[in-house]
Amino acid sequence: MCKNFFTHSTTSGYYLKPMRRILPITLLLILMFVLPSLAARQSGISRLGYAIQMGAFADVKNAERFTTRLQSKGLDAFYFRKDNGVYAVRFGDFPSKNKARAQADKLVADRLIDSYYIAPPNEVVFSRPRETVIQKSPPEEIRTPRETLRPVVPKESAARTTSNTAKGEKDMGAIAARTAERFVGIPYRWGGENVVDGMDCSGFVRAVYNLCGLSIPRTSRDQYKAGESVAKGELQDGDLIFFGSSESSINHVGIYVGNGRFVHAPRRGEEIRVTSVDESYFEKRFIGARRYF
Repeated sequence: MCKNFFTHSTTSGYYLKPMRRILPITLLLILMFVLPSLAARQSGISRLGYAIQMGAFADVKNAERFTTRLQSKGLDAFYFRKDNGVYAVRFGDFPSKNKARAQADKLVADRLIDSYYIAPPNEVVFSRPRETVIQKSPPEEIRTPRETLRPVVPKESAARTTSNTAKGEKDMGAIAARTAERFVGIPYRWGGENVVDGMDCSGFVRAVYNLCGLSIPRTSRDQYKAGESVAKGELQDGDLIFFGSSESSINHVGIYVGNGRFVHAPRRGEEIRVTSVDESYFEKRFIGARRYF
């Protein structure tokens, strides 16, 4: 056995004869098992292309109804509040501006919309910070949020927020966090009355990431399977944090916005709010966090 395994060399002593066979096998194993697992972790994550934006609604209920109408046509639409206070509706992931315009023109011909705007990839929708409020709720917060707490923001916290915003153009996580904060106070409903429990929270974070130019999986469980795992003590702006009874039973997700807080949609149709990660209800149900940028 030793005679077959080793070969003597006068210059380098003994060397391993089957190495030429072992190396190709090792590379093959990497290709078969390691690379697919890495690809699977990033599955469902992609840079967003051109999107179609339409509407200028003063009443959020009108934006909601219009969004539901588009969704009934199979369009993955969502609504958000612009800086001027009106609501716009957006959907789509098109590889080119011409294809986005062709789809929009078809909607105009079908009288679903009357005007539109083609949003380019990597468009920064929100660049300025928005004052946020931590809303503290009872243990059954997801089901019956009630009490609102309006704390005084220390000067150093305000300075930190400004600093994050200043680097926001380069830090997509910071942009995602600031975008999430713009949704605070909006009664959010994804998919009208037919949406199942737990889908609004994942639809909300998906809408935020969409506005930041990134497409992520639709459900909270699939979102958890994608991205890079992050320890709770290493959370950064824009990370998604997940809650539930186990990894196989995730039922809630929110966006971390710094200082131990996250933004989330507690329940279908209720206002999007800011909550502390350390609040007892969520601390007990914390499953993990993921980073996508």
